[in-house]
Order: sequence, then C-alpha cells, then structure tokens
Amino acid sequence: MALSAEDRLAVTELIALHGHLVDDGDLDRTAEVFTPDVVYDLSDFGQDLVTGLASLTEAALARGAANPVAHHITNVVVTEGSDGQVHARSKGLGVMADGSCGSVTYDDTVVRVDGGWRISYRKLSARRVPLGGLGQS
Repeated sequence: MALSAEDRLAVTELIALHGHLVDDGDLDRTAEVFTPDVVYDLSDFGQDLVTGLASLTEAALARGAANPVAHHITNVVVTEGSDGQVHARSKGLGVMADGSCGSVTYDDTVVRVDGGWRISYRKLSARRVPLGGLGQS
C-alpha cells in the first residue's frame, strides 16, 4: 500500500487532534484518535501500559491537575510499515499549569479503519538529556 499525500495529511492531523481534545477536556471524543483497544505505553515514566479507551480516560482523570494544560505536537514523520500499518514519530511538548514544560517523543502505530485512521499503539519516551545521551559523561 502506498501512502498518498492525503493519507499522510490525515495521519498528521490525527496526531495533532489528540492535544486539542485532551486540552479541551473532550475525553469522550478519544475514539476519534485511538482504536477501542489502544495500548498507551507509559513505561518510560514508571507507569503501566494503559489498554483501551475507558482505561485511558480513567488514567487521565486520575492524574487530574497533574496533566499538562497544553499538548503541542511537532516534527511528525510518517512511514509505511511492511505490515500494512503506518508508523508515525513526533515530538511533544507538555506545558504544565506552573509554566514548566517537558518534551517527549511519541512513537505511534496508526491503522486504517472505516472512519479513517486511528492510533492503535502509542509509546511515550521522555527526553531527558541532549543528543540522546551522546557526549554525556
């Protein structure tokens, strides 16, 4: 399957939509971004895998005020997998209520569904050191 320019744009907009929905508190619309059985991998933050839309919503609500007030997505790279899936890598900036911010890398597996594209797997990796650790002693 060759990805068209329209597919690439749709996947990029899908990734961007997540931040808008979460920041607006529209957690009831996460099915517009994720598959019903999504796996959300937060292991890099010492947390368990979150599986399914209901669990994802519960996890967000449990964090409450500890959630970022703003999610910003940038540097989206979309590639085709030989397995018919699409892989997307992007950078995320999270701004907290106190003004502090952090950076993550999102690694997504995106699948085509009847309604377009949805993320079936997302892994968040914290960016903690420059250059991926190169040159650090």
